[in-house]
Amino acid sequence: MPKPASSYVCQNCGAASAKWSGRCDACGAWNTIIEEASAIPVPGARGQGLPKGRKGQLVGLKGEIAPPPRLKTGMEELDRVAGGGFVQGSAALVGGDPGIGKSTLLLQALAALARKGEAAVYISGEEAIAQVQLRAERLSLTDAPVMLASLTNVADIIATLSEEPMAKVVVIDSIQTLWTPVIESAPGTVSQLRAGSEALIRLAKSKGISVLFVGHVTKEGDIAGPKVIEHLVDTVLYFEGDRGHQFRILRAVKNRFGPTDEIGVFEMSDAGLKEVNNPSRLFMGARENPTPGSAVFAGIEGTRPLLMEVQALVSPSVLGNPRRAVVGWDQNRLAMVLAVLEARGGVAIGANDVYLNVAGGLKVREPAADLAVAAALLSSMTGKMLPQEAVFFGEIALSGSIRPVSQSEARLKEAAKLGMKRAILAGNGEAPQTKALELKLLESVSDLVAYVASR
Repeated sequence: MPKPASSYVCQNCGAASAKWSGRCDACGAWNTIIEEASAIPVPGARGQGLPKGRKGQLVGLKGEIAPPPRLKTGMEELDRVAGGGFVQGSAALVGGDPGIGKSTLLLQALAALARKGEAAVYISGEEAIAQVQLRAERLSLTDAPVMLASLTNVADIIATLSEEPMAKVVVIDSIQTLWTPVIESAPGTVSQLRAGSEALIRLAKSKGISVLFVGHVTKEGDIAGPKVIEHLVDTVLYFEGDRGHQFRILRAVKNRFGPTDEIGVFEMSDAGLKEVNNPSRLFMGARENPTPGSAVFAGIEGTRPLLMEVQALVSPSVLGNPRRAVVGWDQNRLAMVLAVLEARGGVAIGANDVYLNVAGGLKVREPAADLAVAAALLSSMTGKMLPQEAVFFGEIALSGSIRPVSQSEARLKEAAKLGMKRAILAGNGEAPQTKALELKLLESVSDLVAYVASR
């Protein structure tokens, strides 16, 4: 019998090569190439003829489409991020750091669905059934009729799920433990991940099962395995949080059935994850003792307006290369704001150590935070306190001008709801209409410098 051919596959991007090398030519990652047995030849390759196909039906773009049926867990934060609930016959991938609470969240969601009469199955490939039962007892979920199994063979999982009564929602914890004897490679490799996920997704589509995969993340924060896994599923959710904080953030980065960049906020406690219905108060903090270097930013996460506190500390540096430490924001964006303040605002800030933090463990990605960050930096440097009941939002251009941002009315409405009295925003453009807040319009960073200096 001829020896099966092998190829060398990058475990980061899935690119295949004929020989091993220390660095992948496709993605540039080091020490990620592993020898794997070659897959079954693809029809149409050399020596393989394409079978005769069947004519497909072509239709137009216009048509009456009913919304897909969804499974609502009753956990509003989770349902919002999923787009209104999990779609039947879809696949979702939930990623996050080890110990962040992925298994806890999904076990709570399964228990909520099971209590509503939905057939829910939890398949664990990493933990024994006794360990899952202990977690359920700790979370007071033992009364929920969730069925458990400890399986890693894809064929066994499909055979189990195909039996009656048919499951409606299934959690696979985790996708890295799946394996099939058809592929001659170890569990967790690219070939095993692709084969296992494709087989389970086909089952989900054909049987109308909502499958939730749990995925590990790498040290860079990406879900382990090639991006092809994220392309195969319908929804990709990231569970974020700092172990130093009890709060967790669930973020949708891909959703074929709903909006992306939506977030849900949870609080980790002894009884499991609890929903945070008003996260703006969480990210603002108590603010009982105001100090220089603190500004409130009115941001937008998905469709939800949020108020969060931006904290800055500027101190003289004794180093030849001043330090820049950032938590919760883009470090390159901070370098740009510092350069604009110095070049356009006339503020000599570059020789100082700069520390920036977004309170509550939230990661801000939108450029609308530029104005709040600049205000916090100027406040810390000058020792002037910013108004405690004021919010800041606006984008700073390299020319020094302050540009308006989208959804200003929603930001102002959220600020007024939480007792804010004034808003500092961009004056370049049409000012939003509001009577609830006093507006201060700034056109450039020079106006911001003058405003902070007058405090």
